[in-house]
Amino acid sequence: MTTAPSSARPGIPTPTPPPARRRDVVHRRPARVWWRQTGWRHLVGAAVVVFSVFPLVYVLSASLSSGGTLITANSLFSEISLDSYVELFDRPQQPYAAWFGNTLFIGLTASAGSVLLGALAAYAFSRMRFTGRRIGLISLLLVQMFPQLLAMVAIFLLMLTIGDVFPAIGVNSQVGLIFVYLGGALGVNTYLMYGFFNTIPTSIDEAARIDGAGHARIFFTIILPLVSPILAVVALLSFIATTNDFVIASVLLIDPEKQTLAVGLYQFVSQETSQNWSLFSAGAVLASVIPVALFLALQKYIVGGLTSGSVK
Repeated sequence: MTTAPSSARPGIPTPTPPPARRRDVVHRRPARVWWRQTGWRHLVGAAVVVFSVFPLVYVLSASLSSGGTLITANSLFSEISLDSYVELFDRPQQPYAAWFGNTLFIGLTASAGSVLLGALAAYAFSRMRFTGRRIGLISLLLVQMFPQLLAMVAIFLLMLTIGDVFPAIGVNSQVGLIFVYLGGALGVNTYLMYGFFNTIPTSIDEAARIDGAGHARIFFTIILPLVSPILAVVALLSFIATTNDFVIASVLLIDPEKQTLAVGLYQFVSQETSQNWSLFSAGAVLASVIPVALFLALQKYIVGGLTSGSVK
């Protein structure tokens, strides 16, 4: 009797088939456990979102109302009209378009200057060793503890005196206001960039110096591209701070054609007999477009720029 030859060769173990896969059993947590571990967080998050979004929705509803008072905007979106947006650009005594352009010019110029000056100062403190370096860093930090509002009288008198010699940068000058913003934001921007510059290895600078590069070439061609996240963060924060400023801009800018949005919009609600909250809300909605667009464009740099600079 003959038997069929076995497929297994002598001396070679026959592979065993893998065990059948078992489906993972999903164990559902009881509702009480889910609420204690995760559910309450969703409730807190929803409450925070409602608390944050409601003022924005209310302002948008007031801008679409033609009543001119906040009482007519209590019922959200009961009336939808674009009359306030049209009237906003049709008031010669309150030139909203000029305010918008002034805000863009002052905000973009001040933010660009703050980034450049802060980066130069941060590079010097991070890469150079000189007498008074530590005292200078501590002084920058201590000066920022006092708000710029405390020096408002001194700033006004200083700009008034400078205007007697150089009228182009004195009181009622947008260039003079930009210089004030640059001086006020230099300390905090320098300290913020200083922490980020310390995360860049100094071996890169040493290799560039061996190749014959100087400080200017190293700074503009090597360091700046590596610290682009913190540059974007400082530019965004500086732009928002300058566009939202009211006190300094209202003191230094006198002519309506030179004022910014923060100062100009106040005219719509400052007078008791002619308060128009619909125009004010419409102007606020349009004024928020640029900061929101910049935030969306630079949001990928914000987290990395703020967290990387906090760890040395």
